Amino acid sequence: MHTLDPSVGGVAVAVLALSRGLAHRGHKIDIVVLDDPSTVVADAVRRPTPAADELALRMHALGSGLTSYRYSRALGPWLRQHGGDYDRVIVNGIWQYLSFAAWRRYAGSSIPYYVFPHGMLDPWFKETFPLKHLKKWLYWPWAEYRVLRDAAAVIFTSEEERLQARKSFWLYRCREKVSPLGVEASPISSNAKSEFLSRYPQLQNSRNFLFLGRLHPKKGCDMLLEAFARFRSNDSISLILAGPDQVGWESDLRRQVTRLNLTNRVVFTGMLEGSMKQGAFANAEVFVLPSHQENFGISVVEALAVSVPVLISNRVNIWREIEADRAGYVESDDLAGTTRLLQRWIDTGPSEREMIRQNARRCFEQRFEINRAVDSLLQILNETLTAQ
Repeated sequence: MHTLDPSVGGVAVAVLALSRGLAHRGHKIDIVVLDDPSTVVADAVRRPTPAADELALRMHALGSGLTSYRYSRALGPWLRQHGGDYDRVIVNGIWQYLSFAAWRRYAGSSIPYYVFPHGMLDPWFKETFPLKHLKKWLYWPWAEYRVLRDAAAVIFTSEEERLQARKSFWLYRCREKVSPLGVEASPISSNAKSEFLSRYPQLQNSRNFLFLGRLHPKKGCDMLLEAFARFRSNDSISLILAGPDQVGWESDLRRQVTRLNLTNRVVFTGMLEGSMKQGAFANAEVFVLPSHQENFGISVVEALAVSVPVLISNRVNIWREIEADRAGYVESDDLAGTTRLLQRWIDTGPSEREMIRQNARRCFEQRFEINRAVDSLLQILNETLTAQ
């Protein structure tokens, strides 16, 4: 994978969770990453349990790649020297050099490789960035098309992602499989709630709606603020915007908060990790993510894991599962839809809110708990072994 930096997105969290889950089953896992070795902290890939040493994942940080393509002079030689040591290879992401390098090393070899596109074939990108899509067409036939065509399987994390991926390029052929991501069911520490409130005391006696993710235009934060402003009379409700300012958008959002006269009701926390992240969930009545495009939504699953209902758009690819399990509400990814999300939750009575909280946890346990994700992935890997 290209990075383990969690501020870039949920892929790092998902890969580490799956790797730890596989390690629990006795598999030996190496992670090859195009990160600067000095920025990779070994403890980031250890599970904080007494068995941490047994679950250590071997890391190979080959240095940051060049340009946005992340070209790495080190990756090809490393794969030639060490690539034969593995029974299976999983490539996380496309459109960067690592997937092409893996294809060059493993296509036609006795070692099967698998590709998780992680939403990178979503037609939203074609519709939103048509010039970038045209650029991708220039190397799709000789690079990514071949990467997917020759993979033992291309693994989509939801049925919705699989269906959407077919719409981006007419030249498309691969062995499609669906296997969900998952997170570990870690209980919230006893002092996380109070620790969070000690830093943000203005949220002490408030009904808190939580957005947790990158501050990026595709997440719909500006639309969420506009919708939230329509409920000025509900001054007991606060909105927490938690996440890294990935593209320098926070200053625009803060100006929007001022313009909408929401200064006393919106809290920016920056990126949250560890107990502070737990505390944000512990103080949240509901989680909100009105994204225009979201492949899976690790933060959605993290909310479900701690019984926090979710309000999401129908562009979050696990929306069908959320709706089927009544673990929250789903609406369109526009201002009207986002306003309806907030209104529906505000109008929901206490007993029904409690029922949805229980549904949220049940949805997590039945669909997205890490062992279910590991079981699903292993079934795909073993199908290939049987077919050989």
